Amino acid sequence: MGKIMAVNISEERGTQKKNVHSARLIEDWGIEHDAHAGKWHRQVSLLSYEKIEEFRKKGAPVDEGAFGENLIIQGIDLRHLPVGTRLACSEVLLEVTQIGKQCHNGCEIFRLMGDCIMPREGIFAKVLRGGMISEGDEIMVEKRPLRAAILTASDSGYAGEREDVSGPTIRKILEENGYQVVHTILLPDDREMLAQEMSRIADEGVAELLVTTGGTGFSPRDCMPEATMDITERAVPGIPEAIRAYSMTITPRAMLSRAAAGIRKHTLIINLPGSPKAVKESLEYILPSLEHGLEILTGTASNCAVG
Repeated sequence: MGKIMAVNISEERGTQKKNVHSARLIEDWGIEHDAHAGKWHRQVSLLSYEKIEEFRKKGAPVDEGAFGENLIIQGIDLRHLPVGTRLACSEVLLEVTQIGKQCHNGCEIFRLMGDCIMPREGIFAKVLRGGMISEGDEIMVEKRPLRAAILTASDSGYAGEREDVSGPTIRKILEENGYQVVHTILLPDDREMLAQEMSRIADEGVAELLVTTGGTGFSPRDCMPEATMDITERAVPGIPEAIRAYSMTITPRAMLSRAAAGIRKHTLIINLPGSPKAVKESLEYILPSLEHGLEILTGTASNCAVG
């Protein structure tokens, strides 16, 4: 749970925002009378109160609205909320659309301090539901289903010579466990193509969980683990190790799996085997432990907000 510390607007572009203490938010527009409102993706800007205070301690003479922020929020680590996160305040509902933005090095704060926190700490949102918002109002991260993407690697499937059964199996299991499957794709066993698609899903914030199937064996064309590790920023070896350990209780051939897992941005990528049976066994085994890890990764677990 967080709290609104200031409501800032500027009626003309190029002028510093001022705290008006209370304002009306208009659906799919922004804050009434704010010059930066409009039918675009950055209708409302938000900045953490704690980050502003840290900057002030460095000697920065910043007033409310000095960074161009509409709302100053105390108690929520805004920077780590993924795109798509919803914030509820009274009747108002916001959806995060962008994390940070390019800095204009000519801004007054940058000229004075040689730094500006808005590009790395600020977030932007659109207004899904309008209403009044005021200083002192409580604001909270609205829990929503975790989003999942499914990537199948198969030369024969991509050529239309074989039906993809594993991808639909993954989808069924994920949806039965409350995940929102937002993207599915079938690609050939091409390392560069697979890496590019996984990068896109993570970098564009398409899904918090990306599950792949196929391409983890010994065939010369099997390259899913390599493509995964090409683009991940942090390895998560425990997940494939756990899958292999569990699968070894079913078949000793599980030791031949080269599956990997890793994190890129706010997306967890997990390689699963290619067979529907192995996919079902593996995914159902790891799912009970995934939700908490994903909430920590995306900043929506209980430690992202101060009560």
